[in-house]
Amino acid sequence: MSGTVGMQPSFLSIKSLPGDFRFMDSPESNRLQINEKSRLGSCDVTALSIPENGKLGDDIDEDANSYGGDFDQVNEDSPYSGDLVSAEERPSNDEEGVDPVALSLPSSSKPHDDNTWGDTSSYARNKKIQSFFKLPNGEWELVKILSYSGSESLISLSEGKALKVKNDCLVQSNPVILDGVDDLMQLSFLNEPAVLYNLQYRYNQDMIYTKAGPVLVAINPFKKVPLYGDDYIEGYRRKSIESPHVYAITDTAMGEMVRGSFCPLLYGESGAGKTETAKIAMQYLAALGGGGGIEYEILKTNPVLEAFGNAKTSRNNNSSRFVSFLSLNLVVQSVRVFTYWKHQSRVVQCAEGERSYHVFYQLCAGADHDLREKLNLRNAGEYKYLRQSSCFSISGVDDTEQFGILTEALDVVHITKEDQESVFAMLAAVLWLGNILFTVIDNENHAEVVEDESLTTVAKLLGCSSDQLNRALSTRKMRVGNDTIVQKLTVSQASDSRDALAKSIYACLFDWLVEQINKSLSAGKRRTGRSISILDIYGFESFDRNSFEQFCINYANERLQHHFNRHMFKLEQEEYIQDGIDWARVDFEDNQDCLNLFEKKPLGLLSLLDEESTFPNANDMTFANKLKEHLHSKSCFHGGRGKDFTVNHYAGEVSYDTTGFLEKNRDLLHLESIELLSECSCSLPQIFATSMLTQSEKPVTGPLFKAGGAESQKLSVATKFKGQLFQLMQRLENTTPHFIRCIKPNSLQSPGVYEQGLVLQQLRCCGVLEVVRISRSGFPTKMSHQKFARRYGFLLLESVASQDPLSVSVAILHQFNILPEMYQVGYTKLFFRTGQIGLLENTRNRTLRGILRVQSCFRSHQVRVYIKDLKKGIMTIQSFIIGEKVRKEYAVVVRRHRAAATIQKWVKGKRVINEYKKLCSASIAMQSVVRGWLVRRCSSDIGFLKYGLKGIEPEDVLVKASFLAELQRRVLKSETALREKEEENDILKQRLQQYDSRWLEYETKMKSMEEVWQKQMKSLQSSLSITRKSLAIDNSGRNSDSSVNDFETGHMTTESNGVRPVSAGLGVTNRLAEEFERRSHVFGDDAKFLVEVKSGHLEAGLNPDRELRRLKQMFEAWKKDYGMRLRETKIILNKLENEERGAATDVVKKKWWGRRNSSRMN
Repeated sequence: MSGTVGMQPSFLSIKSLPGDFRFMDSPESNRLQINEKSRLGSCDVTALSIPENGKLGDDIDEDANSYGGDFDQVNEDSPYSGDLVSAEERPSNDEEGVDPVALSLPSSSKPHDDNTWGDTSSYARNKKIQSFFKLPNGEWELVKILSYSGSESLISLSEGKALKVKNDCLVQSNPVILDGVDDLMQLSFLNEPAVLYNLQYRYNQDMIYTKAGPVLVAINPFKKVPLYGDDYIEGYRRKSIESPHVYAITDTAMGEMVRGSFCPLLYGESGAGKTETAKIAMQYLAALGGGGGIEYEILKTNPVLEAFGNAKTSRNNNSSRFVSFLSLNLVVQSVRVFTYWKHQSRVVQCAEGERSYHVFYQLCAGADHDLREKLNLRNAGEYKYLRQSSCFSISGVDDTEQFGILTEALDVVHITKEDQESVFAMLAAVLWLGNILFTVIDNENHAEVVEDESLTTVAKLLGCSSDQLNRALSTRKMRVGNDTIVQKLTVSQASDSRDALAKSIYACLFDWLVEQINKSLSAGKRRTGRSISILDIYGFESFDRNSFEQFCINYANERLQHHFNRHMFKLEQEEYIQDGIDWARVDFEDNQDCLNLFEKKPLGLLSLLDEESTFPNANDMTFANKLKEHLHSKSCFHGGRGKDFTVNHYAGEVSYDTTGFLEKNRDLLHLESIELLSECSCSLPQIFATSMLTQSEKPVTGPLFKAGGAESQKLSVATKFKGQLFQLMQRLENTTPHFIRCIKPNSLQSPGVYEQGLVLQQLRCCGVLEVVRISRSGFPTKMSHQKFARRYGFLLLESVASQDPLSVSVAILHQFNILPEMYQVGYTKLFFRTGQIGLLENTRNRTLRGILRVQSCFRSHQVRVYIKDLKKGIMTIQSFIIGEKVRKEYAVVVRRHRAAATIQKWVKGKRVINEYKKLCSASIAMQSVVRGWLVRRCSSDIGFLKYGLKGIEPEDVLVKASFLAELQRRVLKSETALREKEEENDILKQRLQQYDSRWLEYETKMKSMEEVWQKQMKSLQSSLSITRKSLAIDNSGRNSDSSVNDFETGHMTTESNGVRPVSAGLGVTNRLAEEFERRSHVFGDDAKFLVEVKSGHLEAGLNPDRELRRLKQMFEAWKKDYGMRLRETKIILNKLENEERGAATDVVKKKWWGRRNSSRMN
């Protein structure tokens, strides 16, 4: 169908809506309705493959996504209100495609056949829906219908496969609003897969309790769930919690106790949690007991009853093997326990992997040394009755600890220590009885007890002699006429007698304990008719091989189911009559035919079994043939091959094997065994014998009497069982029952595992599906007029919707053309057959979806306007906040910048000061070198004046003194120049502190180095000047001397001797001076050029730092070379001076000799 949903004209002007209208996002589309009676075996299935892109072709309906959602309001007005779960939590079969939820359309067909699961509505072909499909393995799966074509549909499985199946193979599913409802009666479609799905849905969420009308379904979680404790007890007591729970059932019992007795019936197979549920119910009752102390005693009865009545089976570690009926009267603080149908055979027979009753293993493991010595106890593996199975322990259970709990519970229920020892002695006697052996004493296979430790121990524990015990087990008294004959038993007969005695002792011991518990709990208290009873009974059993035990158990369950059906029918009848419903139109069925098969006389199963048991030559085959001969015409009976026969129970067909039926039905306990117990010295065996003798007996008739078998014959096991069953049913008839059905979700006893087949079988066995059938045969969906009008009234015109609820309800039914046979209008409620709410829910959801579209457009416009204004306001606020933030950040940055500048200034100043100090130290070092050189030179001249001119005339000495004065003057001048340089350095220091940039720092450094070089140059220049002046003075002196000599001896000779050396010295000195000037200019120009390149005034393709270092190295090398040449020149000049002095001396000597000779001549 198209995206636009067609609507009737009356829906076009809707003016009324519920006042508390709310929406929920729960996608929903329509549902199909299919008759459930079809199965996969009758379906034509064609497997297809889904392409990778997920498309299936043109035949798939284009309306797959036509419905966008289910906007149902889940409130108190909903017909499905309760523990509902939103649609988003529903498991989907695939993540893409159509939403799986849908509703169904009503059908105009006649009411369905009660024997099928078909509903009264047809298959809605125009809807994209989900349905249940039965897989080949027998499990139901929720599948999606992709398309349809005639009588076939294309479905999609969870693993992605597509199948083409017939429509009859599909079973309708419920709307998503019903997922997880806490009452199965709220389901629109009551069928097996819907019930299984709903229970699994709740079980996966740890919601283990679900109602099915008046029945509470409890699924064993096999783990601890947070549903118990004082908080929950208080919640259910105050009615603040309404979800299904054992507490709720028990609280209802407390409220109804004032009107009469009330009885919750616990029902389920082994391992389903019946015993634990009974404990929970008793905990709630004990908590509400008023503090009289009885609640503690009630709870302490559980360990005693469990130890003596529970055992480990293949399905349950703590299986109850008896029926417990606990009657509590909390008004007068009294309790009474009734037990029925104990499995006595488990005492002597134990299958592999199972255990006998817990108390045997607890006694063997937990008894102290004194008790073990007194009872001659051994380990459990040494007793025949216990070692038939190799299982002696239970995982996670400490038998020693459990024995301590048992003794404590016995103390609480006021069983004295002496009685406790007697009880343990009877248990030990039963164990030792199993170890008694028999031996053949003659050719007729007659037996006699082997005298060993087992015989003496049993005799000691029972308080009799070994001979008495031997005779009781190996012989049998028979009265023929007036004579009594003692007949010896064969080995097999003696073994049966021994086992019968052991079973009887244990059964009487259990009954005696129950009687003592009742005396303790009811001592001194008057019982009233109003009480609360809890019935814990084993459930319907169906195995591969079913024997006499299953026959009795299933018969009891058949009778209980009959009681349950009549009670359900009565409740439905009362509700229909109360609301004025036409009762004649509702038809119910029960299981009376099956009960007649069991109980009818003289041709019933039990009557034929008792009759056949009285014949001594009868066997299991004759019994089976008799059943087939007399009961073949019964509808609930089917004969099988050999010893097998089948009974059609309410829970299904069960096949029984008659092997052992006759033997187990006969009471094999002989009078000799009872006499033995009565003659024992211990008190308990005597009590047991009295109890056995007081049981009802009937005279022996038939072939057995004619054969002279015995004086009387006890009632058969089946007859006793039937009598106890009728006693129980009489008690139940006097109470108001509430049924608790316990379900075992898997056979592995693992949490979180849900086996559909196992659960479905138990639902059938425990009658839950019978509840569904009974409800479906009537009107399962019920709504009050007020709720119905509030929920669907807004679909009508406002003028109609404003009328009274009944008028509105009727108008709605007429508006949607609901057929009269599909509903009934009561005084206070509307009653609908299954599936009739679908159309109303579908139309309601479509209407709400259209309203939601309009609301979404208007609300989106409102939101956009609001967001626009909000965004504008936010931007304004953000602008102020961001501006203030930026201003604060800028202020912080400024402060940091100033702090960094201050730190940089101080760091750079410190660096410049350090560099200046280094420069000063270098200057001082250079000055010291120069001054030292000057001083050393002057010192050499002074030494020459002192020691070298001793023969020179005084005038020459005076001339040399003038030289010294000149040197001193020059030294003073140099010192003055040095002070001036120091002042200049101070000025440079002040200027250096004013610069903080890097290039000024380098420029200052280069200038300082240039000044150093200038100083060095000036120093060298001054040294040269001094040298040149000293040479000039020497030359002038020599010239004066030679002029005097010229006038005396001849001018030409003297000049030629003195001018040549002087002129040579001056030439060398002049060349050195010229080289110094040239080099100084070159180095100065290069240094200025590098400074300008470094400062950036000039551009050149070279590295100023590297070139400066190279220039410095060249200057140092030239300086060193120049100094060496200067020293060499000085040495040469000194030699010339010495030569000149020698020549002058010769001249003086020649003068003197010439004067002397001339004087002589004259």
